[in-house]
Amino acid sequence: MKLQLALDLVNIPEAIEIIKEVEEHIDIVEIGTPVINKEGLKAVTEIKAAFPNLEVLADVKIMDAAGYEVSQASAAGADIITILAQAEDSSIKGAVEEAKKQGKKILIDMIAVKDIKKRAAELDELGADYICVHTGYDLQAEGKDSLEDLRTIKSVVKNAKTAIAGGIKLETLAEVIKVQPDLIIVGGGITSKDDKKAEAAQIQELIKEGVMV
Repeated sequence: MKLQLALDLVNIPEAIEIIKEVEEHIDIVEIGTPVINKEGLKAVTEIKAAFPNLEVLADVKIMDAAGYEVSQASAAGADIITILAQAEDSSIKGAVEEAKKQGKKILIDMIAVKDIKKRAAELDELGADYICVHTGYDLQAEGKDSLEDLRTIKSVVKNAKTAIAGGIKLETLAEVIKVQPDLIIVGGGITSKDDKKAEAAQIQELIKEGVMV
């Protein structure tokens, strides 16, 4: 199980400051869609340059022109690139092919997918590296729980790794760990804390214990 830090509501200098604080306790840093929308892919380039030992995920949420989009994010320094599960199968294939060519990975975001089981099985066949259950901000506000969706995905995937994102924090982490995703994505559960380093350390410690159980 790996820990990914999601950075959404920051600029590049703020992102670098936060990562410096927690880098020894995280495996992957996610440059969130709001950051990329605001700063462009240079956010990915600058953060990869500043933290070459961390994997960097570019949350570009590709929907079309997937091969091209993956090549651009890859050239910017991304190790993992996101595409939406709602994209056409041809787009998913294009993303996977380009990522393989570049030695990168694809994370497929299941946000807004209605038939989780069916789509996860299809995406697994199409060569996804990660399939991610994602409860977006708007659904989190309505109290949506994503653990059931994660269990469903884990029941059908044979090759892809599984990931979970959306509102995860120290207080809810034990429940997430029980379902054993390969990747746990935490944003505000770390970034909103005064002592980000201590919070990230505790989260990573729990994850390590969960792996050994």
